[in-house]
Amino acid sequence: MPELCRFLGIVIQMYFNDHMPPHFHAIYNDLEGVFELSTFEMLEGNLPARVKGLVVEWATLHKQDLLDNWISLTNTGEYKKIDPLV
Repeated sequence: MPELCRFLGIVIQMYFNDHMPPHFHAIYNDLEGVFELSTFEMLEGNLPARVKGLVVEWATLHKQDLLDNWISLTNTGEYKKIDPLV
């Protein structure tokens, strides 16, 4: 699974040709959350509130990059790294 970004101990990943709706995975230690791309709602998983907030903050800043990666991974299997939260 491609790693799109890593910041503050959080790893953001997307699978190749994953199921709908468009989403990404946020991994923190041994916990994982799956976030929908249009609303950043956590569809499944269990992350601490602080980590969830950081993920949503980062995703809000990089919404177009995430959508572009979803499309690219679906169509070509290629992706681009996204800048971390600073």
